[in-house]
Amino acid sequence: MSFIADFHIHSRYSRATSNDMDISSLTKWAAAKGIAMLGTGDFTHPSWFAELKSSLEGPERGVYRRDGIYFVLTAEVSNIYFKAGRTRKVHNIIFAPDLNTAAEINSLLSEYGDLSSDGRPVLNLECDRMVKLLSAIDENILCVPSHAWTPHFSIFGSRSGFDSAEECFEDQTPKILSIETGLSSDPEMNWRWSSLDRFTLMSNSDAHSPSKIGREANVFKEKIDYPALCEILRRKNDERFLYTIEFFPEEGKYHWDGHRLCGVALSPAESSRNNNMCPVCGKKVTIGVMHRVEELADRKAGFVPKARPSFRKVVPLAEIVANALGRSADSLAVQKEYMRIIKNLKNEMNALLYASEDDLYHNCPTRVAEGIMNVRNGNVKIEPGYDGKYGKVKVLCAFDLSFEKQENLL
Repeated sequence: MSFIADFHIHSRYSRATSNDMDISSLTKWAAAKGIAMLGTGDFTHPSWFAELKSSLEGPERGVYRRDGIYFVLTAEVSNIYFKAGRTRKVHNIIFAPDLNTAAEINSLLSEYGDLSSDGRPVLNLECDRMVKLLSAIDENILCVPSHAWTPHFSIFGSRSGFDSAEECFEDQTPKILSIETGLSSDPEMNWRWSSLDRFTLMSNSDAHSPSKIGREANVFKEKIDYPALCEILRRKNDERFLYTIEFFPEEGKYHWDGHRLCGVALSPAESSRNNNMCPVCGKKVTIGVMHRVEELADRKAGFVPKARPSFRKVVPLAEIVANALGRSADSLAVQKEYMRIIKNLKNEMNALLYASEDDLYHNCPTRVAEGIMNVRNGNVKIEPGYDGKYGKVKVLCAFDLSFEKQENLL
């Protein structure tokens, strides 16, 4: 089976993050999900950094281990600064080749923000200057703009981002090897802009709770180490980096334009016809990812570049089970059935991506197996997310069974 990696997560030291985001829970859920490698997240936070030092074994060529799961050192930072007449707010993922290098990074970044205040610290530091300073520590440090299209905190965000990577990173742009597409966009949307052809696109969960690990991830042909990751990203090697695992971008919480307070969701065309104003209250709507892509794209929808990893869209298994049961994904009934399925089918990724149709119908309730196959075939209905509200996905047709009858299917 392929080697799946999720490089962007957070620890319990980040704001709005579950207290269960500790090493023990991360390894347990990674195994359940079928994730072979995790980014540590938050290595800039002093308490989490101390836990990483005491908990992880290694390194071996930049990779650490714990309970059968591999780790690479990562941290997300929030660069907030004034440039070219606007306040810029850009989130970046930093990859470090080892703990000693991470310690040097922390010493440097502590001059620009309080690292102990949040697992994702705010830095008064320009992105281009940060990359230059990090490269002086070690040229193998990677910087990846995270959730690149999110309106409020990203390199291309409609509220405080830039119109090109070069505007953001200036002469340091050649050192940026990859960009994270984020939940509200997929590679196909990014392929529409030729300026991004130079970058390898990656996808990660940005998980704030263990159950969200792997909702987006990266699939490699075989186990990778840190030097291999750098080389794969540099060369856009689609023989070793096979594909990314993607949300349906409509499910992301910033896909369409909208105004959450008024319950208004608008397609880019509808928003443009209304001068980007909310038709209910008259205030400006939050311009979503799809609209922003339309603004910057120089290719028609459907363009596919020659050399690039591919992608596969999934809906998390818990959501599929919830859809089949007519319950919330957090309900006890859904969680019980979820655990039963992954026990029978090894892990969630095997169920979603690799198990045969016969295995699915043998090991899952009929409607769950039907839902998984619908997702594989793209046969889903989605109400797009907007202005911080996740979209709603339906993987099954309207319920034709009472809940009591559905439970009997289990």
